[in-house]
Amino acid sequence: MSAIGYIQAHAFVSNAQIPLRNVAVVVTAPDDTAIAMRVTDRSGLIPVIEIPVPNLSESQEPGAEEKPYALVNMYASRNGFGPFESRNIQVFAGTTTFQDIKLIPLSQLPQGKEDSMNVDTPPQNL
Repeated sequence: MSAIGYIQAHAFVSNAQIPLRNVAVVVTAPDDTAIAMRVTDRSGLIPVIEIPVPNLSESQEPGAEEKPYALVNMYASRNGFGPFESRNIQVFAGTTTFQDIKLIPLSQLPQGKEDSMNVDTPPQNL
């Protein structure tokens, strides 16, 4: 991995899309090794996080073993809201990947349900 890609996130209250401040956001490698931890500002945004990614020149042929992106997972939580989890987010060289974090108030979650939102991104068909 010799290039850099970027990831940013925006946390908000469910369908109202009201920005959420003080949401703890953790970005990990696929093996759950921590890469970064950030807290959202009053606009619900985290600062951009740099992610080591493969160089695009190493994956220019169809069917190449090396994919032109790195995979990361993102977890988010805030008191009073169900947790958020997104797996296999694809980050490309020289590009900012943007992840929405939709948090649902605990009072709006179905009885006995703890997870607010779980997202698993399928691989790109490159």
